[in-house]
Amino acid sequence: MVEVKNLTKTYGNLKAVDNISFTVDSGEILGFLGPNGAGKSTTMNMITGYLSSTSGTVTVDSSEILENPKETKSKIGYLPEIPPLYPDMTVKKYLEFMFDIKKIKFPKDAHIKEVMTIVKILDVQDRLIKNLSKGYKQRVGFAQALLGNPPVLILDEPTVGLDPKQIIEIRNLIKGLGKKHTVIFSSHVLSEVSAICDRIIVISNGKIVADAKTNELSSTLSGQGQLLLEVEGSTSAVCTAINEVYGVKRVNSVGANHYTVDYDITIDIRKGVFKALAKADCPILEMKNGGMTLEESFLHLTSQNQTVKGGNK
Repeated sequence: MVEVKNLTKTYGNLKAVDNISFTVDSGEILGFLGPNGAGKSTTMNMITGYLSSTSGTVTVDSSEILENPKETKSKIGYLPEIPPLYPDMTVKKYLEFMFDIKKIKFPKDAHIKEVMTIVKILDVQDRLIKNLSKGYKQRVGFAQALLGNPPVLILDEPTVGLDPKQIIEIRNLIKGLGKKHTVIFSSHVLSEVSAICDRIIVISNGKIVADAKTNELSSTLSGQGQLLLEVEGSTSAVCTAINEVYGVKRVNSVGANHYTVDYDITIDIRKGVFKALAKADCPILEMKNGGMTLEESFLHLTSQNQTVKGGNK
């Protein structure tokens, strides 16, 4: 659905975005994660056509943004970090204005009502935007991005400045939108991407340093998986049994009946571990994934000059 190829943006001698490439499939929610100043917003602006690239291409559903800007932009709904609102308009009048600006072909009243229903702002449609809470203003921003029912949504830091209740509401909204739209969601907040996104791209100093599914990022980074086990039996018997399982790299005893097992991430060792310990008459009391936390992965990635790829685009 979205293909970014060799995208670069330079300002004099500074490379804000440095030759990045990735694709996003239809119906995927992609988290674009990085520290402040990493190049996230610059990339979002180039994808949407608000900023021209120095080199590289952005293709949305077979349409390239610089070659066919009008057609390509019609396929994209964009919510910048600061929503483009007119505070002295009512919610409904603002959406009617944006509907006309975008030259949308749907029945006007019915479509605007549908969009307001999706983002739950029908109850404030006649209020002035300047009198709304931050959370409602953000919802109005979402509504304008949804006008025309674009297949791709680009959301740049959509929860900045919201309180915890509003953040949860916006998270749920994004998850719901992901069922019918391809979503690229940028953030520097780890909890946001882990709660919402199917896949994460980490950008640092204008370069992609990781691309993996959310639940695989930590393992992809370290090049190995880790299991945490609680097992009854002697330490020697447990370690001997697990070490015989194909794919196991290392077994460590970390306390009474507790073990960490490092393994090759290309091999699922769980069934083998279960059978080996059952054969050794060492019952498993608990088995769960371990390894680096997402926070640890993020800090490691953004402080290292390395690129980590998962089994994805």
